[in-house]
Amino acid sequence: MARSVLVTGASNGIGRGIVDRLALDGFFPVNLDIKPPRNDAPGAYLPVDLAAPDAAAAALDEAVRRYQPYGLVNNVGMVAPAALEDTTVEDLDQVFGLNLRTAVLCTQKLVPGMRAAGGGRIVTISSRAALGKELRSAYAASKAGLIGLTKSWALELAGDGITVNAIGPGPIATDLFNAANPPDSPRTRAIVDGVPVRRLGTPADIAHAAAFFMSEAASFVTGQVLYVCGGMTVGRAA
Repeated sequence: MARSVLVTGASNGIGRGIVDRLALDGFFPVNLDIKPPRNDAPGAYLPVDLAAPDAAAAALDEAVRRYQPYGLVNNVGMVAPAALEDTTVEDLDQVFGLNLRTAVLCTQKLVPGMRAAGGGRIVTISSRAALGKELRSAYAASKAGLIGLTKSWALELAGDGITVNAIGPGPIATDLFNAANPPDSPRTRAIVDGVPVRRLGTPADIAHAAAFFMSEAASFVTGQVLYVCGGMTVGRAA
């Protein structure tokens, strides 16, 4: 029987790319999302508004009961772009709630089953923006918070055979990215020009990294952040 992996926000974008790749690798993906996936998607789909804590908790309980997940990909997120002076308390609450609180809740719900099974894999989708990005106060803070959670959980769970790692995507051509960065805008052209490999990433680029962290080959890797960014973090460091 295929091991199941729960992926939040997997109906499109990076999440959908991860679902497709996990299925190719022999896993049974379970997608928790407010909207159903477009086209035929492998695995199972559980509809839920993950921004609503009670509904999220109920859906997670159902997922654990039905599928006993071996792995978890904390992927769901939102941006709410705004300059510092225009960032509202409501923006902070919404972004932190979906991006951070959901990851905590999902991990809390799934870890007991992983412990009982003798191991598991947790992969969290952070962002290159965690290192700093204009007009992303709430988003960058939430993604930096996910890195802190990843490192803390890696230490707590290592003795249980559970690895915890994060991926920091650079600019990826998804609906979420395109909504915040219109393809024909000068800012978007500047983003592409700032990527050393001179292209935007794709969901498949992130899915390859997630597949590695989910594999048996990654059993000695935990608490790490892999930036899949076309070299942008190297440029920033320099």
